[in-house]
Amino acid sequence: MLRIVLINILLFLLPFLIYAAYVVWVKGVAPNRAMAGAPFLWLILAGLVVLFIGLLTLVEFTGGDREGSYQPSVLQDGVIKPGGID
Repeated sequence: MLRIVLINILLFLLPFLIYAAYVVWVKGVAPNRAMAGAPFLWLILAGLVVLFIGLLTLVEFTGGDREGSYQPSVLQDGVIKPGGID
C-alpha cells in the first residue's frame, strides 16, 4: 500500500520536478530559487492530470480476473496456501 501511495505522490509532483529542472537547467536560475514565480495553478492541474492518468492505468492493467471469485487463504497440513482470485 505504501508503494502505491508513494507512486501517486511522485506522479503528482512530476510536473513540479520537470518545471524546476527546466528553470535550473535552461534559464540558469539557482536551485533554491527555481520555484519562485512558478505557475502553481498550471502545475497543480498538470499534476492532477498525470495522477489521474496514472490511476486509470493502474486500475486497468493490474489486479486479478474481474469475473473470478475470491478464494481465501487456507491452512492445509500446517502450511498456509495463499488465496487469490480464480
